[in-house]
Amino acid sequence: MTATGREEVPASAADTFTADEIMTACAARALADGMTCFVGIGLPSAAANLARATHAPNLVLIYESGTIGAKPGRLPLSIGDGILAETADAVVSVPEIFNYWLQPGRIGIGFLGAAQIDRFGNINTTVIGASYADPKVRLPGAGGAPEIAASCREVIVVVRQTRRSFVDRVDFVTSVGFGDGPGYRERRGLTGAGPRKVITDLGILEPDPASCELTLTGIYPGVTVPDVRARTGWELAVSDALEELAPPTAAELAALRQLQANSTSL
Repeated sequence: MTATGREEVPASAADTFTADEIMTACAARALADGMTCFVGIGLPSAAANLARATHAPNLVLIYESGTIGAKPGRLPLSIGDGILAETADAVVSVPEIFNYWLQPGRIGIGFLGAAQIDRFGNINTTVIGASYADPKVRLPGAGGAPEIAASCREVIVVVRQTRRSFVDRVDFVTSVGFGDGPGYRERRGLTGAGPRKVITDLGILEPDPASCELTLTGIYPGVTVPDVRARTGWELAVSDALEELAPPTAAELAALRQLQANSTSL
């Protein structure tokens, strides 16, 4: 464990890295140069800014606050952080971001987090417990996530994996994935393709083309399939082509740590 309590993943003799760092690097690699990306704060923002600092300098970052083409030199503290507006190509109203850019499908990829996610990629960020009116825990809520899940051409979910977060069925569907299985999105006229990857601190899950059920397709060095299944609240399917994912490169670690250092020096 690190001094901050984060779990460390075994690395080469050249360096060590945390589970959060390999998760962020894998999420960054999913972003191609020139894409448009709707970014949230936290790990999604770290991944998007890491991609822009390494292999995707022309990645267009769009934040919910209305900034298009933001180029922060540090990780923003919130969607209202002034550095986003200061470095953006344009700043538009929140209604324009959603009505003109997001809902018509003009944004290629959306990053989402989750308090709960189920086998079909449905996300809960609203309540924990059977009753909406009297929940065990009331969460921050939806924000723009339902529109991102419905309308971005594809979605990546970044979430730490535990049995609390990976459940057979979410307590509340805040942002729809594949609903109850194949055909759900099409029947409801949702234009986006839904979640393409779920990136965790153990590996990567992707929807099975036939069943739409999240399937383990990649694991990190030092992680085993039983490790992942032990932190999953359903009988997790495993791809026949399961691969071990590459650890962060020295360049990825240096860029990510510099972004973080710039943030802590404020």
